[in-house]
Amino acid sequence: MGKGQAERLMPLIAEVMAAGGAALSDLDAIGVGTGPGNFTGIRISVSAARGLALALDVPAVGVTSLEALALGAPRPLLTAVDARREQLYLQRFAEGNERGPAMVSLDALDGWEMPGLTVAGDRAEELAARLGATTFDAAPSPAPAIAHIAAIRFRDPALPRPAPLYLRAADAAPARDAGLVMLPR
Repeated sequence: MGKGQAERLMPLIAEVMAAGGAALSDLDAIGVGTGPGNFTGIRISVSAARGLALALDVPAVGVTSLEALALGAPRPLLTAVDARREQLYLQRFAEGNERGPAMVSLDALDGWEMPGLTVAGDRAEELAARLGATTFDAAPSPAPAIAHIAAIRFRDPALPRPAPLYLRAADAAPARDAGLVMLPR
């Protein structure tokens, strides 16, 4: 969807709930993808999830796309999401040797390799070849993994509120023109 995500999100949620034979009041928690990814899309989804959670008095649970890719995969694992511009968002899941999440250039992969490493996500074959690793076919949609992880985490009393995971600086810049000035009467 190129534009109109904010306007379409709430009606889509209502349609999905109705198709599943459920109402919002049936929810025990709300899982939401927190990125990394598109600034606007992440901001919209996290805001909507937090607003719904507040209105329904249920917890909202943030799950990164890198965590979603890791669900059910062998360890040590490197997950990757395309960050465009020949860069990737990476996170390594390895007991005692975790790393990331970080935005990494394809020509700066030093230090991400390790014995027995498996790679999942975008450009997994290419990364595995460069790092001497194997690949894992993660689910094509992160939604079921986000729901599964949220179902595990939502009872944690120390659960933080979901927040966007931004690993790239914003492309938009403040206007160069001077702002409005209030004139005295």
